[in-house]
Amino acid sequence: MDNIIEAKQLQIERKHFHVELRENDRGKFLRITEEAHGRRNTIIVPSTGVDEFTAAIGQVLAPAAEHASA
Repeated sequence: MDNIIEAKQLQIERKHFHVELRENDRGKFLRITEEAHGRRNTIIVPSTGVDEFTAAIGQVLAPAAEHASA
């Protein structure tokens, strides 16, 4: 059984996101669930990869931020 350590919910346009830090017998992990139009998609990132995952998001978004400020 998973234990929820921390959770946050947000709505962006018509999508609902659930971001949860969870823990089970195998360790901690980040679970991101998107709900839209009656469908649900989930990704799970082991805690050992969360820093790399968030860094990759930042790297992908950095060029977009540069273009927006120009």
